[in-house]
Amino acid sequence: MSLAEAPEVEAGWPPGDLNDPALDLNDNSPDEALVDDFPIIDKKAVEQLTEGLISHYLPDLQRSKLALKELTQNQEVLLETVQQEISKFKECSSILDINMLFSEAKYYHNKLVNIRKEMLMLHEKTSKLKRRALKLQQKRQKEELEREQQREKELEREKQLTAKPAKRT
Repeated sequence: MSLAEAPEVEAGWPPGDLNDPALDLNDNSPDEALVDDFPIIDKKAVEQLTEGLISHYLPDLQRSKLALKELTQNQEVLLETVQQEISKFKECSSILDINMLFSEAKYYHNKLVNIRKEMLMLHEKTSKLKRRALKLQQKRQKEELEREQQREKELEREKQLTAKPAKRT
């Protein structure tokens, strides 16, 4: 559409004269009557004003269009990234399963730590019992040895006390 066309064509009005007798008065809007009230405007002035208006707003509109295009592209990239992350979480079954696995792992880790502590404590107790048993065994052997030596001394003493026939000389 060129700027030289009639304003009614630009405004989407049906072509034709507003004063056409074929048009019914009921078909006209109240604004159409105002067209007759405007003084005749120079088409060159309208064209220059239009070009000035377009040249004034067009760079801003083009920048806005580029910014919107860039935002749309960024939004599409973000949307794709979010969808990939969602699919990763779906592969993991669910967050509840993961939490349950972590809590089970913590429970069994604590259980292993407690078992290790118990094993160390039992090892320490068995070591003490072995040392005590060794000491008791050594003490018993010493007591047995002392008793044996005591018996031998008593037997020796009894031998010495037993009467011996005297030798005649």
